[in-house]
Amino acid sequence: MTITTTEGPAPARTRTRPPRSSGARGQGLRTLGLYALAVLVGLGIWQLVAMKYGPSLVASPSQTLSAAGELASDGTLTNSVIASSRRILIGWGLGVVVGAPIGLLIGQIRIVRQLLEPYIEFFRFIPPVAFVTLAVVWLGIGESSKVVLIFYTAVFIVTLNTSAGVMAVNENKLRAAASLGASRRQILQRIVLPSTVPYILTGARLAMGNSFLTIVSAEIVASQVGLGSLIWTSRNYGRIDWVFVGIITLGILGLVYDRILRLIAMRVLHKYGAKV
Repeated sequence: MTITTTEGPAPARTRTRPPRSSGARGQGLRTLGLYALAVLVGLGIWQLVAMKYGPSLVASPSQTLSAAGELASDGTLTNSVIASSRRILIGWGLGVVVGAPIGLLIGQIRIVRQLLEPYIEFFRFIPPVAFVTLAVVWLGIGESSKVVLIFYTAVFIVTLNTSAGVMAVNENKLRAAASLGASRRQILQRIVLPSTVPYILTGARLAMGNSFLTIVSAEIVASQVGLGSLIWTSRNYGRIDWVFVGIITLGILGLVYDRILRLIAMRVLHKYGAKV
């Protein structure tokens, strides 16, 4: 006797892939965890150094936090942050607005490059701190002297990065556009400017970092309010914990402003290849 069995088709096996959102979320949590670990390690090293050298030389994290609360309670820290932020953003913004067009002109027009290059190469090697006294004498102890010093810091960095981006544009693209009848303005708008945006963004970020270096020296010499003034006044009173508050606040502000700039660039300039 023969027994026959009939089997149906084997059920298809389907692989379920995890949604991309979960993978991105896991990557974000991992990055956040690494950031938190790095901060904890830094705080631990800071605490050990403070324990070794004592509060007269190095304020501990708890002492710095207490001093920050003390300065925030009477408005000193808030006023200093607002004053320094205003000066940095105005001077840096003017440097970007002026430096980017000058860099485009230098990169595209040879005669403009030959006329301006000697001045740019000369002044960019003179640090802004060398002009602090002259800025105070010429512009007074008000806001103008600080803003001008930060503008001086930013404009050359943005100009050089922008001109480098223009001169890095592929020559074949320019020739192809010209052979197709594109005008100089169309070449600038469609080819040169999109290719130069990443360089302008890099120059803007570098200029922001250098602006924070300049604001301290500018406020130390001629300012009654600001983070630089806070650090200098704290030093005169022997308050090392206040000095640490000013230094850490500068670092946090720089981190926040750079992050904001990167987020704006990712949303607005991503079509130009701006990667941050």
